[in-house]
Amino acid sequence: MSAPPLPRVLQRLGLPVNVLLLGAVSLFNDAASEMIYPLLPLFLTSVLGAGPEALGVIEGVAESTASCLKLASGYLSDRLRARKRWVVGGYLLANLTRPLIGLATGWSGVLLLRFLDRVGKGLRTSPRDALIAESTPPAARGKAFGFHRAADHAGAVIGPLLASLALTVLHDRLRTIFLLSLIPGLAAVAVLAAGVRDVRTAAAPPRRKPLRIGAAWRELPTGLRRFTLILFLFTLGNSSDAFLLLKARQLGVSIGLIPMLWVALHLVKMSSSLPAGILSDRLGRKGLILAGWSIYAVTYAGFAAAHAAWAAWGLFLIYGLYFGLTEGVEKALIADLAPERLRGSAFGLYHLAVGAGALPASILFGWVWERYGDPAAFGVGASFALLASLWLWTSPLTAVSRPAGSPSG
Repeated sequence: MSAPPLPRVLQRLGLPVNVLLLGAVSLFNDAASEMIYPLLPLFLTSVLGAGPEALGVIEGVAESTASCLKLASGYLSDRLRARKRWVVGGYLLANLTRPLIGLATGWSGVLLLRFLDRVGKGLRTSPRDALIAESTPPAARGKAFGFHRAADHAGAVIGPLLASLALTVLHDRLRTIFLLSLIPGLAAVAVLAAGVRDVRTAAAPPRRKPLRIGAAWRELPTGLRRFTLILFLFTLGNSSDAFLLLKARQLGVSIGLIPMLWVALHLVKMSSSLPAGILSDRLGRKGLILAGWSIYAVTYAGFAAAHAAWAAWGLFLIYGLYFGLTEGVEKALIADLAPERLRGSAFGLYHLAVGAGALPASILFGWVWERYGDPAAFGVGASFALLASLWLWTSPLTAVSRPAGSPSG
């Protein structure tokens, strides 16, 4: 069965078919996810009566669950040398369970469904990232991951627009909107199942000598392990973006405009991800990551001081640059630092570092918010970002493979 034909504009990007199709999958999946996510804090607080601490627990548990499973799925995809089955299973589980949030009658039900949604994310993410890296030559990795993130964010633009339209037509019936997200979610699974292929590499380990997680960790280069520790420190201050939406509402952004605020954020993410990835192929990864983390710190400091709705709009636009400069570039750096036979495990470790910090970060943020106010909570996030940036700036990183002529890191 051959892959479906691609539009000419996508062919001109010069990226492998797998990368282009996985971008389309992420576009559909994020359209489904982002029909729900911007409205979830409002659903919890206004419909179910939950508060900031409950939101912190739900988002922290959800993201930490996903990241722990990303380590296991990455490791197993290295051992079995079969990425696609994990990717299909993960997307299918998420898109069958996520819409059921519309049937929840309490925040504990939302917690369960977000948990299952993130189990799906945990199953698919590391094998998918490894598949993108294996499908792409080293000189184009930044471009490939930048394109994938841009497509992902394009879906995150479409999703809130659909939600905003549905809010108008359905008169704020949030439960129905959540259920309708099933449609683009199943479209994502269909594209994935029809077109994406596993890539066979020469580095497949002998099956008679099973790879152990502990052994994989010891074989990973020092620079990669150091980077994941630095990333963990950064993530301790990187709480759920749901808190930003809650802050925007408090600053005076109306419920009807919350999805549009989310659209504006993702437009910046989408437009900056591909250029940042291409730039990292030419100039190196480390400087762009440092710039992105610095923008994160400035944005959180801005939210701590903000007192008007217009400030929320400006800060969300600046915040989008942080994602554009870091998301794809961090993944390209992981691909550069990781040996080919351990690439799935390396991406699993990367995502574990993010998730291990997600639960304490969100719980800490919610706790500080409720007891000391939101300016203190945003100040804590900015401080962690500055500390991690200083550590990364002073740390050498040596790539196993990187774009020809580009600096290490």
